[in-house]
Amino acid sequence: MKTPSAIYGLLAEFEDPTSLVAAAEQTHHAGFRCVDAYSPYPIEELHEALGSHHTRLPLIVLIGGLVGCFGGYALQYWVSVLAYPINVGGKPFHSWPAFIPVTFECTILGAALAAVLGMLALNGLPQPYHPVFNVPRFALASRNRFFLCIESKDPKFDLEATRQFLETLNPREVTTVAD
Repeated sequence: MKTPSAIYGLLAEFEDPTSLVAAAEQTHHAGFRCVDAYSPYPIEELHEALGSHHTRLPLIVLIGGLVGCFGGYALQYWVSVLAYPINVGGKPFHSWPAFIPVTFECTILGAALAAVLGMLALNGLPQPYHPVFNVPRFALASRNRFFLCIESKDPKFDLEATRQFLETLNPREVTTVAD
């Protein structure tokens, strides 16, 4: 039996981080892949327990840095050699050592902007609304509770079977999350 489309998923509440990590590992081993966990502070083991993949953010930052590097150098070359060539102290128009500081700064600027914008895009932010906010007890996720959510878009998700599976993980409570 597939789930109705008005359900986002099932949310299990746990008392401590150890229980959450153990539940996340069991959930991943059971074959669920559209799973998310919420905690009031970062838990290092949780990333691996959820089976998360590596991020593309380093590649995005590298590309942003390269674009900044080449863009900064090209702008200086265009200004000094092509658009407004001015002979200063007998130096050649293309005096590349003088271009290095600005090129370096443009590289850092491009990488930093790519890091911020890439992180926001990959995390799907800003996200002022999320269906788990409809669960009243989810407000405790920023204080002292730990939550594991199996989303209904998971191919293995079946409302009753998934609820029974979550109950075997000994959560404090399992709640249906409306979409």
